[in-house]
Amino acid sequence: MAALTAFLTLSVCLLLPHQTFAKNDAPCQRSKWNNGYSTFVRRHIRDGTPTSVDQNEWEKYIRNNGGCDRPTQSFLHPKDQDRVNEVCTDKGGKRFKENLCISREPFTFVTVRSEPGTCGIRSIRQETKHLILACEVLSNQCLPVHFEGNPENFKPDNNAKGCQGGDPKGDAPSTRTTWLWLLLALLVLVFNFRN
Repeated sequence: MAALTAFLTLSVCLLLPHQTFAKNDAPCQRSKWNNGYSTFVRRHIRDGTPTSVDQNEWEKYIRNNGGCDRPTQSFLHPKDQDRVNEVCTDKGGKRFKENLCISREPFTFVTVRSEPGTCGIRSIRQETKHLILACEVLSNQCLPVHFEGNPENFKPDNNAKGCQGGDPKGDAPSTRTTWLWLLLALLVLVFNFRN
């Protein structure tokens, strides 16, 4: 009896964090975060970003528009928003890993690094790389919810599936978690029935 109680306690401890913090293991699955796309746009596709790499302009921009708390920020041009969204489709992106897709074509963007806890700028660099984005389904459309850095300058694998291409697992993380919860519920019923 003590062993079963210990097992149930351990199961709850292991399942609660998994349920709460689960992330999709493939792109274009239902998002667990409703504001993911709007947060992505607010952080990375802002209107009014400086058109140069002038340190004073960027420091003023970040100070006036928020972001001093983020030590590394990447900004895409607003005119590229439709192309950025296409990274989360078969047309514009390939699967990379987990819920990440990589753009078929490179993008030009600005990366700003600032001193932690201040708005002081350490470096500003215009980069041209393939984008790596977390893609999830919101309102029945697969959209970017996270900009992942690409310091290794990865390029898409020609043999990889398109970002939305044929995932037989569907909502795998949610399904797996649901089955674990059902197993736990069954064990609790058996435990209660025996007492």
